[in-house]
Amino acid sequence: MQINLTQPPLQKNPELRSWTLVALAAILWVVLYNIIQPMADWLAYGLFALEHGSRLGESLAFFFYDVPKLLLLLSGMIFVISLLQTFIDTQKVRTLVEKRGEGIGNLMAAFFGAVTPFCSCSSVPLFIGFVQAGIPLGITLTFLITSPLISEVAFVMLIGLFGWKIALLYLLSGVTIGMISGLILGRMKLERYVEGFVYDIKPRANVDLMLEEKLTWSDRINRSWDSVKEIVSKVFWFVIFGIAIGAGIHGFVPENALTGIMGKDVWWSVPVSVLIGIPLYSNPAGIIPIVSALLDKGASLGTALAFMMSVIGLSLPEVIILRRVLKPQLITIFIGVVAAAIILTGYLFNLVM
Repeated sequence: MQINLTQPPLQKNPELRSWTLVALAAILWVVLYNIIQPMADWLAYGLFALEHGSRLGESLAFFFYDVPKLLLLLSGMIFVISLLQTFIDTQKVRTLVEKRGEGIGNLMAAFFGAVTPFCSCSSVPLFIGFVQAGIPLGITLTFLITSPLISEVAFVMLIGLFGWKIALLYLLSGVTIGMISGLILGRMKLERYVEGFVYDIKPRANVDLMLEEKLTWSDRINRSWDSVKEIVSKVFWFVIFGIAIGAGIHGFVPENALTGIMGKDVWWSVPVSVLIGIPLYSNPAGIIPIVSALLDKGASLGTALAFMMSVIGLSLPEVIILRRVLKPQLITIFIGVVAAAIILTGYLFNLVM
């Protein structure tokens, strides 16, 4: 009797094994992402038997939906970004940015942020990658500000509700806020206020070493998976805590309260709108109807847009998640500079519109 000692194809070929696991993970990711909404509704309204439209029901459904969605998005983006980083010569990227100069570098980061559909918390992996690449912190913060501030969903909805002019003003103001805020923050030399672990991962992600090692696809995939485990484990509880706060606000803060406070065209409406918007949490699709209601109630355009930008770009739950990579000093300065830029933009819109 002859015994076949031949290894199975997947064990014999580590490249095939790695790609098979990636394909299976991708299929599982898509399946999970598509069942989040019905599962969240079933948990809130089925298992817990809460009424549709009730405050607690809305809060729990929001929480059950956003937690797995954000963790899936984070994991997927970290894996893809980490995989791409193994092919990018970060020294060349840094040289290109430095050669272009501070202003052009900030402008490039602002436009890159404008076209990437990330919120502040899901921009964390890109932020880490930029810092590891040696890109100046001011330019990195420009991206971190612009990416959540400018939403493609909000842009399209603004076109449908208010026309191209207001949508383009929103786009231009977001790029300007990100660029100017990044320039100011960059001049303040705040690198010491970035959490140490961001720099600690740098040796493993050093692209020059990777190129010298001539990594195989299996090596690149394994390193990308290690990055997913490391970064997600560090931000996991911040994500949970941030979304829990957002879920409570989502279910228990009524729209009428907002329109009652900000529905008047007075001098203090812009800063008050920004202060109210910072602790709130909503996606662009949820905030645009509130902006429309504010305008219907008599709020000026600048006031409404300032409120929208503060909700999208400076929401408290997202700031809590960013706290994992930024120290409190930088978080405070970050909020102050961006809030001031949003307030000035709101006043400017009120003057010219």
